Amino acid sequence: MKLTAEHLQKKINGKKILNDVNLELISGRVYGIVGRNGSGKTMLFRALSGLMKCDAGKVILDGKILFEDFPVLPGIGIILENAGLYPELTGFQNLKYLAGIKKKIKDDDIYASIKRVGLDPDDKRIFRKYSLGMKQRIVIAQAIMEKPDILFLDEPGNALDEEGIKDIRKIIMEEKERGALILIASHNKEDINLLTDEVYTMSNGEISKMEGRED
Repeated sequence: MKLTAEHLQKKINGKKILNDVNLELISGRVYGIVGRNGSGKTMLFRALSGLMKCDAGKVILDGKILFEDFPVLPGIGIILENAGLYPELTGFQNLKYLAGIKKKIKDDDIYASIKRVGLDPDDKRIFRKYSLGMKQRIVIAQAIMEKPDILFLDEPGNALDEEGIKDIRKIIMEEKERGALILIASHNKEDINLLTDEVYTMSNGEISKMEGRED
């Protein structure tokens, strides 16, 4: 599988947030995006996934064009910074509701995903009462539960303790071995160094490959 971005451009309120972005990503590899807050990382994730339309440029998946051949990127699992779930539902109820959209998985798969991130699927606490770390874990569970071909992870280590970070790193490497295409934005340099095959930097909406890395 190959995901390509060609000359993506996006302005909001007259400011360029994506400026001629070009990328080529393939399955079975982990790509890192680093940059300061406001550099365009989250907007890039939104553009690549189909959650945001660009003013110019194309996103192409195996020869098919986003918004022409499909409305959103198919086979994707995504977490975006500050994204939440339904506050009055339990973790399992949240994931079951989301799984009902595509109807690809069963309750057993949801249970397995919640356990995989280190949570109890039978926990009756509602999402609103979760700790920040638990919220992050369940959000990651929803991203991986359908075994997506593509994973976009925006700051996956947010609010996690050392044990949680180890758990998520293990999951990311397992997803890579499964053959997923994985894109990570992270401020954690250790995550980037340990997990990624290629690293790109973003600044003022522009992207460039970080030199000195082995492909």
